[in-house]
Amino acid sequence: MRKKGNLLLQHIIDIIESAAPLRWQEEWDNSGLQVGNRNADINKVLLATDVTESVVSEAVQLNCQLIISHHPLLFHPLKQICAQNPQARCIETAIRNNIAIYSSHTAMDAWIDGVSGRMAQKLSMTNVRILCPVGENENQHGLGVIAELPKPMTLMQLLEHIKTAFGAPVLRYVPGNTDIIKTVALCGGAGAEFAQTAIQRKADAFITADVKYHDFLDLDGAIALIDMDHWVSEHFTREIFQELLHGKVQTLISQEDKSPIRIF
Repeated sequence: MRKKGNLLLQHIIDIIESAAPLRWQEEWDNSGLQVGNRNADINKVLLATDVTESVVSEAVQLNCQLIISHHPLLFHPLKQICAQNPQARCIETAIRNNIAIYSSHTAMDAWIDGVSGRMAQKLSMTNVRILCPVGENENQHGLGVIAELPKPMTLMQLLEHIKTAFGAPVLRYVPGNTDIIKTVALCGGAGAEFAQTAIQRKADAFITADVKYHDFLDLDGAIALIDMDHWVSEHFTREIFQELLHGKVQTLISQEDKSPIRIF
């Protein structure tokens, strides 16, 4: 008999995939169950953006049976499981301690209430729509969102608003062709490739991460482009997982899950 407060791992997976089904992930992605038995009993879950050795050790110390992350642990193929590889060390520690690992990456990105939608929510934006829709239903799923600010802002006001809402230590940007910003496109993670779509959709600004020098240069002032830390743009995914599982199983947000980048 299953203990009170326990859930089958498969039941937890079903809850997440009811919001962000794996069929929505990009072809190059590896969302889904990374390590573990779908029939395992779970009573405590650790939530993280990335699966690192520190996060796995934290799961062991907290007696968690499951780690749910945004970024997959197994993204690039492993040819060896050996102590010299940090991914392999994570896998070995997880298996030795009966810890399963599940990731929802671009599947969660594609949900309108997922990563980019949560970014819009943090900025108190309204009229949220998918930026790059997939399929016939434009409001079902796709990458990025486009929405309206609660009130028109100057670029400097928007930058301050972003830093406050996200706790962003630094922002890189180029100005656009308007002094007042109302409509903003957002894409969590590396989304510079969607800047032209943001322009076509009449956005005044585009917020994303991992923007390269020529991405800034090639826009030539057509839109305000704002670049933040990749982890900062996506770490609210942990809140999404927590809300999906609220009242069903105990969840903890990892204290070891941090951006690997330090600002000098």
